[in-house]
Amino acid sequence: MVKNNIDVIIKEQLDKTLNETSFATLGTLYKGKVRDNYIKKDIRIIIATDRLSAFDRVITTIPFKGELLNRVSSFWFEKTKDIVKNHIIEIPDPNVAIVHQCDMIPIEMIVRAYITGSAWRNYEKEETTSGIILPSGLRKNQKLDDILLTPSTKAESGHDIYISREQILKQKMVNKEIYEKMEQSALKLFKYGQNYCYKNGLILVDTKYEFGMKDGELMVVDEIHTQDSSRFWILDSYENRFEKNENPEILDKEIFRGWLMDTYPDIFPNIKPNQEIPPISTDIKIELAKRYMKSYEKITGLEFEANATNVKQRIYENLKKANYL
Repeated sequence: MVKNNIDVIIKEQLDKTLNETSFATLGTLYKGKVRDNYIKKDIRIIIATDRLSAFDRVITTIPFKGELLNRVSSFWFEKTKDIVKNHIIEIPDPNVAIVHQCDMIPIEMIVRAYITGSAWRNYEKEETTSGIILPSGLRKNQKLDDILLTPSTKAESGHDIYISREQILKQKMVNKEIYEKMEQSALKLFKYGQNYCYKNGLILVDTKYEFGMKDGELMVVDEIHTQDSSRFWILDSYENRFEKNENPEILDKEIFRGWLMDTYPDIFPNIKPNQEIPPISTDIKIELAKRYMKSYEKITGLEFEANATNVKQRIYENLKKANYL
């Protein structure tokens, strides 16, 4: 990343962000909050757009976000493919992943090493998370004695709902053998991610994994250890700030949620499904783009070269070159 003119490049890209795609011949389109999915027979083409969601709504687009997310996810899928099988076939473009079409398992495996976020909010209200009772006397952001698995249902829209291991098995939402493999796989992936991040001066605080079945095999799908699916803290900032009851320096999109609540307290966090999105400042968009770039570089140890470009045109050309269009 060219540090001295990055603001200029991001500004150039502001009106070239990838909001949506419309490649009709790719397959049946399923649009998620951030990714456009094209399904054709036994493959799925996932295009990571620049859409940014918060509080269960798509709020705006951020330059280079889709590319950075896909690059981070692809990095981790490659690093962990011998630990747990994943759905990746190839990456023909920085924003695109060609993957196996899997039968999705409707459970998200959320893994936590620290008590923060929704688990902390539940703890403050003396409520459990996924039926887990935590010891009294914990402080916000405290490292837990053991890594926690707090599964949740995978909602098509709106909030996912925490659910206990016992409920999942009792309701036969997932076969017991498969569920136990999901647990083992999630823990292996998380521990690998923790160790890798630690070497790069980061704490992998928590994350979520999604799984699917392909020809009787369990595969990790969707994304892995990205800035959208995980919390990352700067290692050096944690200890000192924790002792002062201050939040550590973060590398995920939590800064944007905070900006929305501070700027529009009457709207966020309780924005309604059809409520109009208020204006989002250029400054926060540029700050977020830089934050995603910094986190990509910090997480992977690789340099990101930002170039203002027509993303949709580049994707079209690369998909055509790879014979998908």
